[in-house]
Formats: sequence, structure tokens, C-alpha cells
Amino acid sequence: MPRKRSTPWIHKWSRFIIGAIATVGLILTSYLTFTKLSGGEVACSAADFAAGASGCGSVLDSPYAIVFGLPLSLFGALAYLSMGTAALLPYAINGDQNAKFRKSLETWTWLFLIVGATSMAVFSSYLMYLLAAKLQTTCYYCIGSALFSFSLFGLTLFGHDWEDVGQLIMTGVIAALVTIIATLGIYAPLNNPAAAGGQEAIPTVTESPEPGVGWEITTTSSTSEIELAKHLTDVGAVMYAAYWCPFCHQQKLLFGKEAMAELTSVECAEDAVDNPEPAKCDAAGVDSYPAWQIDGQLVKGRVSLEELAAATGYEGPQNFKYRVP
Repeated sequence: MPRKRSTPWIHKWSRFIIGAIATVGLILTSYLTFTKLSGGEVACSAADFAAGASGCGSVLDSPYAIVFGLPLSLFGALAYLSMGTAALLPYAINGDQNAKFRKSLETWTWLFLIVGATSMAVFSSYLMYLLAAKLQTTCYYCIGSALFSFSLFGLTLFGHDWEDVGQLIMTGVIAALVTIIATLGIYAPLNNPAAAGGQEAIPTVTESPEPGVGWEITTTSSTSEIELAKHLTDVGAVMYAAYWCPFCHQQKLLFGKEAMAELTSVECAEDAVDNPEPAKCDAAGVDSYPAWQIDGQLVKGRVSLEELAAATGYEGPQNFKYRVP
């Protein structure tokens, strides 16, 4: 009598492992979403910069982290939630009483899992390209999420006995192509300077800041930046910064050298060479940099010039020269 072929362990446990990874990914992306929406992570601290770990904040604060006006991590959370639900949903059905329905549900959820895992892996690959080539920084949260996505793809591919390999390949190829086309379409305005309103990307700074001084402001201002800076000063807006903070420097580069001379800014680092005023920062409740005091409210993180103009009722010229890469 022939022996029944034993089921590989990966086939037995793949759905549970997918569910576990998706749960961890959901927690991670939910945390990033909450942090982004609350404005707590977009600023940097001295300890983060000294450790070289400020990349996650800059990534969350970059235009690439916003899709349709919402944090990219929110869509990641929805993707992980969908994957986890699809992986574990069949176990909510009683196999003895509804065997046929459960079998059908398993079949359809495997198809959903391969489509979802392929899309997540392709999109994560593109995000890793952006991280290395465009943002040129390290984000451990982002890398971790990408590893989760690749793990889900591997588990979905090898964790099920796919009887129709042709269907598997066709489904994966279609999902990958649709994801690539959609991704390139979403990020086309950022990757095409002409589509981004003709704005130049501010220069990337890789060297360490000069002790007590920081980095030189190498960008120049147009009338738009200068008039906005004057308006911000007139309405009492104040920028709090620290010379060693790369996000603060990016904020300054968005304005340019001439506009920064018109802007009211406070240096919060005690060891700064030029007029440090940490007491003012403490009195304003500033605990991360940069931070803006606008109409009595403290706004944390680097803010685009367009957002500053809208928040303060600026009605002057707004042909701003620069954007964050």
C-alpha cells in the first residue's frame, strides 16, 4: 500500500507565519503613520544625528512619503492588514461544518496573497531604490518593512502547493506590471522636475557640520522666498533650529541665503558660535528641530514654503525655487 506523501512543514505553517509577519508590519507602519500625523518624528535630535540614525525622520518628512495627501505608511498598514486577514481568514471557518466553503476560501485567498505579496515586493524594491539613489540616507524602519514584504512574497510563493504553475506566473507578472506602472505614475511629478513646477532640488549634504557653525547656505533666494521670509517675520512666525541638525539646514536651503537674513530664527544649540539662545527654545517648549512657532502654535519638523505660505496667509509671489529631493 503506497504511503501518503507528507505535507512539507512550510505548507503547514506558511499562513500562520504570513499572519505573524503581517501583524508585526501592521504595528510598524501604524506607528510610523501615527508619528507622521502627530508631527513627532519629522524633526531630529542631537543624539540621533551623532548616531547617524536621523534618516527615518528625513524619509518620513520627504515628498516621497506622501501619496494622495496621506502618509505612505498608512497604505503600508492597510496592505499588511489585508495580507494578515487573507492569511488567517480560512481558520475562522469551521472545516467540519463548512468544508467546501473553507476550501474555496483557501483557494481565493492564496490568489489574493500572491497578488498582494508580489505588489508589495515590487513597490518595496522601488522604495529601496529611492532610499539609496534619491534620498541617500538610511532608514531602518523602511528597510525592515521591505524585508517583511520580501518575506511575505517568499512565503506565499513557496508556502503553498501551486498546482497550476502557469496561472501562478501569469498572476504574478500581471500584478508586478500593474504595480510598476502605478508606482511610476504616482512618483512621476517628483522624478520629473518639469512636472514639479520647475523647482530645483536642494543640494544634498554629505559632510559633517562644522562644530558650532553647521553647514553653509549655498542656495540663493528669489523674490518669492525673500517676500515670504519678510511676511513670516511681520506676522511673528519664528523658526527654532540647531546648527547640527540636517533637517534645519534643509529648511534654510529652501529659503536661500538672502531670505534667511530676513527671517526670524532662534539658535537652540548651547555650543553654537553665533548667538545661541537655548533659553528661548526651552520657554517655547521646543524639544526637537526644526520647529516653527506660528500664530501661537508650535509646528514640529521641516515645513515646505508652500505650507508656510498657506498657514500664515501669505498672498505674495510664490514661484519658489527649491524643493526637497
